[in-house]
Amino acid sequence: MDARLGWALAVVGVALGWVQWGWQGVLLALSVIVFWLLLQFTRALRAMRVAGGAPVGHVASAVMLQAHLKKGHRLMDIILLTRSLGEKLADDPETFRWTDASGASVTVELVKGRCVRWSFARPPEPA
Repeated sequence: MDARLGWALAVVGVALGWVQWGWQGVLLALSVIVFWLLLQFTRALRAMRVAGGAPVGHVASAVMLQAHLKKGHRLMDIILLTRSLGEKLADDPETFRWTDASGASVTVELVKGRCVRWSFARPPEPA
C-alpha cells in the first residue's frame, strides 16, 4: 500500500471517529493507528532477525528464489523469501545479489523499494 493512502485513511479514521463519537472516537482511531504501526515494526524486526542468522548474499537455492520472485515484491518480502540480506551491488537502481552453494545467483533490481526486474545466472560449466 502506498504510504500516502495509508495516512489518508488514518486521517479519515480520526475525522470519522470525531464525527461519530467525539473525543472517544479520536482516541479509538489513534489507538488503531498506533497498533497498526507496531504491527509493521514487529514484522520488520522479525525479517531482520531471520536474515541476521544467515551469511550476506547467500540463499539455499537460487533457482527456487528466481521462481518465487514477482514484480512489485518489496525488499522485506524478498528478505523473508531468501532468509538473508542481499549483497548490495549498486545504489541507483538498488541492486542486490543472492548466490547459492552451486554458484548460481539471482540479481534483483529495486526501484523505490519494489522489485522491477531480476536476472538468473548459472556458474560456468567446467571444461
